[in-house]
Order: sequence, then structure tokens, then C-alpha cells
Amino acid sequence: MSSPLQISVVIPCLNEEEAVGAVVDQAWEGIRRSGREGEVIVVDNDSSDRSAEVAAEHGARVVREPRRGYGSAYLAGLADAGGDYVVMGDADETYPIQELGPFVDRLEEGDDLVLGSRFQGQIHGDAMPWLNRRIGNPILTGLLNLFFGVKVSDAHCGMRAVRRDALRKLDLHSTGMEFASEMVFKAYRRGLNVSEIPIDYFPRVGESKLNRFGDAWRHARFMLVYSPSWLYFLPGAVLLLLGLIGALVLATGPVDIFGRTWEIHTMLACIAATLVGAQVLQLGLFARTYALVHLNEHDPLIDRLHKRIRLEHGLVLGFGLVLAGLVIVGIIFGSWAASGFGRLGHAHSTALGFTLFGLGVQVVLGSFFLSLLTMRWPGASSIQASNGRPAA
Repeated sequence: MSSPLQISVVIPCLNEEEAVGAVVDQAWEGIRRSGREGEVIVVDNDSSDRSAEVAAEHGARVVREPRRGYGSAYLAGLADAGGDYVVMGDADETYPIQELGPFVDRLEEGDDLVLGSRFQGQIHGDAMPWLNRRIGNPILTGLLNLFFGVKVSDAHCGMRAVRRDALRKLDLHSTGMEFASEMVFKAYRRGLNVSEIPIDYFPRVGESKLNRFGDAWRHARFMLVYSPSWLYFLPGAVLLLLGLIGALVLATGPVDIFGRTWEIHTMLACIAATLVGAQVLQLGLFARTYALVHLNEHDPLIDRLHKRIRLEHGLVLGFGLVLAGLVIVGIIFGSWAASGFGRLGHAHSTALGFTLFGLGVQVVLGSFFLSLLTMRWPGASSIQASNGRPAA
């Protein structure tokens, strides 16, 4: 049954005494223009000025969140919101929150998440520094689009609206500025309907709380951690493939390529690339498997592997590699013994044998660890429920 309260405007606030009153007034004006019932929630993020008092004087309901952080403030505000549609905006007068009507209209028409786009609208004066406008935001938005298949022009716009029933699907956790990225990529990953609306962006009132390089790194780090294809699978596969090809080519001894002789030093580099590549791939597989089983983060490839590959498949592959390595080393040892344990030689093929042995051991142990990751502890659901979080 739909809530009689249709709109909740949630505004995080940290020491915005100068502007928060005007922003609350704009939010009420936007609700009035939309012709719907609503509320304005200001999340006081441990302000040291009169921000909370000013917000309350202008009719906002104040929610206290002592844990500092953009995401922390929003998590508290979203949990307290009672409207069917949640509109988000900052407390510094940078966004035209009074123009929330079209955002809510989009949600009512079926969209799950509506983002404002400052780049499709108008950026007034020095509202966005040149470095942020030309480098920071385009790069971070481009990375988000590339890593997660997102198609937006301004992934970090602070004015956005979301259906309250979509918040459970989004399952948001980030406590810092990367909260904005998490909301966007999870919406795409979960198949929600996402759209953009051009908006104006105005110079802020008061002092900025952004840490330009620190917040940019938090966004980039967050995207890499949640994108194993780029952090693990692609570099791991390249290293493993190049390493194996090089090791096999050099297995019988030095070779002449591109007018140069490639010897044991190159072989050692190929061995390192093979083992490191395999380890990186395993880490990516561990990360995605954990996300699938325990966080309900789905990936088409991992879903298929999870259904078809078992511990025994990994053990067969791993022990096969171990056996192949031992056979190569055994043949070399037998030849050495037959010659009376003289000069050993066969350095390249010996290196290949031990590489296969080491690779096989990695696969065997990694298979056991994957099996452990896919096990669910029977008491996990009840513990998560007692903490107020849904079971994965």
C-alpha cells in the first residue's frame, strides 16, 4: 500500500548555518510546486554551528548522525525517510532543489533513479573549479561508465531522486563521497531504470567540505575494488597469457627473436608473470565469489562458473599441472642421473617444470579456498537479521 507521504527531501548538512535555512525553504517550495505531500529531512552530520537549529526553525525534521561522512549522513536520512519518492540535495544552495518536480514525475512514470546532470545543464560562474569540471568529474564519470557499463554524463551530481522501494535493491553501504558512485553503478548492475535531467549548478554558500584529491581517490579506489574485471581479471589474464607463451617458447633453450637472443633471464621474467598473473586472477575470482555468495552481487560469468564448476574440477586441473611439472623435472633428473650426476644443464625446461608445479599448487589450494567461500554458515542469516540487515 502506498504511503500517504509522497516526497521525502533528504539533505545532509555539516556546518551549513549560512545556507541550510534557504535550502529547506527551497525544498518546501519544490514540494508545493509538485502538488504532492512531503517532508524535509536535514541530517546533521555532527555540525559545530547552529545548522540543526536553523534547519528546524525553517520546518525541517532534523536527524542526528554523529559519524562524519557524506554516505553516513545519507544512510541515516534514507533510513528515516517515509515518502514514496526520495529527493536528495546538498545544504549549500548549489542545486535548484525547488525544481524537484520533474525528478518526482520521472519516478512516478516508472524510473527508479533520476540523476541531475550539471554538464547537460548550466554551470554558473565559478560553481565548479576548472580542475573538477575539465578533469576530475569527466574522468571519474568516464571510469564509472567504462568499468560498469553505466551511461550517464554526471555520475557525481548531488541532486538526484530515487524510489524508496528501490533502496532495498541498491543495498547501499558506503560512508564517504563514494556513496554517489555506489548508488549509480548498483542501479545499473541491478537492472533499475536510470535517467538524467539537465539542471543548473550554482556557486556554493559557505566553505567547501570537499577534499579534491582525497575524495577523487576514494571514488577511484571504490570503483576498482568493485570492478574485478579491470582490477584483477584483465591484468591477471594478460600476465598469465604472456608468461605462459614466453615460458613455452623458451622451454627448450635460448631463442632468437627480433634480432636478439632471449635467454634464461627472460625465462625467469616469464615465470614471474605466469605466477603473478595466476595469483591476480585467483584474487579476482575470490572477490567475485564472495560478492556473489555473501553480498548478492551477481556477475554473469561468475554465476555460470558457480553453477558448473566444483571443487573437484579445480583439484583435477591443479593436480594435472603438478603432475606435468613433476614429469618434466623427473625426466631431467633421470637424464642427469644417467649421466653420472655431472653438469646438470636443462635450465629452461627445469624452470618450466617447476613453474607448472607451482601453478598447480596454487590452483589446488585456491580451489579449496573457493569451496570455503561458497559455504554458508547456518547462523549467518539470523545474525544479520539481528543487526537489522537482510541476509545475502
